Amino acid sequence: MTRINLSERVKSGVFFFIDGAMGTQLMAEGIKVGSCFDAVNLQSPQIVERIHRRYFEAGCDAVLTNTFGANAVTLARHALADQAAEINRTAAQIARTAAGTNRYVLGDIGPSGDFLEPVGSLKPDILRAAFVEQTQGLVSGGVDGIIIETMTALDEMLLAIEAVQSVCRLPILCSFAYDPSPEGFRTMMGVTPETIVAKMSGSGISALGFNCGTLSMEGYVALTERLAGLLKRTGIALLAEPNAGRPELIDGKATYRLTPEEYASAVVDIYKAGASILGGCCGTSPRHIAAMVSAIRGLR
Repeated sequence: MTRINLSERVKSGVFFFIDGAMGTQLMAEGIKVGSCFDAVNLQSPQIVERIHRRYFEAGCDAVLTNTFGANAVTLARHALADQAAEINRTAAQIARTAAGTNRYVLGDIGPSGDFLEPVGSLKPDILRAAFVEQTQGLVSGGVDGIIIETMTALDEMLLAIEAVQSVCRLPILCSFAYDPSPEGFRTMMGVTPETIVAKMSGSGISALGFNCGTLSMEGYVALTERLAGLLKRTGIALLAEPNAGRPELIDGKATYRLTPEEYASAVVDIYKAGASILGGCCGTSPRHIAAMVSAIRGLR
């Protein structure tokens, strides 16, 4: 490949753009809400590749594979656990085709949807095996790195990192979902940025940050400032993938009203606050990402 090693690229401190929401785009392509989005890799790979290409056309340096829920624990809810390896391998191959040789593919690992014992019913060995299998599929499909995202429980994140590192030595990017609280920023499980950075700073990851959650854009900027201070001198890059603003419940659906221009303006502030890896989460589209890329490149 002609581009530099992903680990070096991420840690260079130069802005690095990743994509926006996949689920929103799949629904726009006619995929039904409640269906298994990960299975679309096998059923309609051309749809997934088309979405990846739109994000690359918007200016992304990397896209995430369509595998957010493609671990065996989550796939079991759709009776697809036995297809986990194939789904992940195929998803990586689709993204690799769209990326070509000049851009990057991040294998996407999301939360299981349950909690580890004793809080939940998941046994660590079962979840670890599921994350190992998912990683093996992604690596065999040709990813350049792994992103573990939308986590709220620290023990699940640490277990996922352990699973990935048992399979490969590719760079790992990690992201938690935060909510506002009277005491400050917290994940749904009550974990603070301070605890997360303290527990993960020696784990060998390349980047750490946030995505999703229920913060306003001003909240995301403040969270970036907090994380930038905590990550200083750790050698870990700061990752930011905010939603397109705070979600509003309209007719039972989460709706995001931020325009691409408003989104780009806010992400410029996030970049100035210290984030160098920038993308989008729920409610964002290729138009949001294109506006973000244009605005930040215009600073240089």
